[in-house]
Amino acid sequence: MVVSFVRAAALAGLAVLGVGIEAAQAQSEFPYDHDLVFDAPPMRGSKRVPILAIAEDGKAQIDLWCKRGEGKAVIAADTITIIIGTMNDEPCTPERAQADDDMLNALSQVTSWNLSGDVVTFSGAKPLRFRVATN
Repeated sequence: MVVSFVRAAALAGLAVLGVGIEAAQAQSEFPYDHDLVFDAPPMRGSKRVPILAIAEDGKAQIDLWCKRGEGKAVIAADTITIIIGTMNDEPCTPERAQADDDMLNALSQVTSWNLSGDVVTFSGAKPLRFRVATN
């Protein structure tokens, strides 16, 4: 009976260790140099959705519904800080301009990330879901 308990405890420990290693490996594989496409349909009258691309050196390209620009991302394990740089305005409807401002605000408040399959979720004041582009 004691042997069964010890064996069960050892197996449970290995299972937890395996899940921990798997989670750590998933977190260490941020999809650098890939387009991350915001997981939402385009706004009426447009085909664009926000796209974020982060290089291994932290340089970030931010393309929103109307605004485009650069920023910087600092990633360590599962934490991330996005610093918004200079954004260029393009002609835009008030609805899309407000959506750009809301997205920039949400991106600047991101504190962590998680990759599950091809979905990157940024956590912060407002969760943001992006899909890793495969083309």
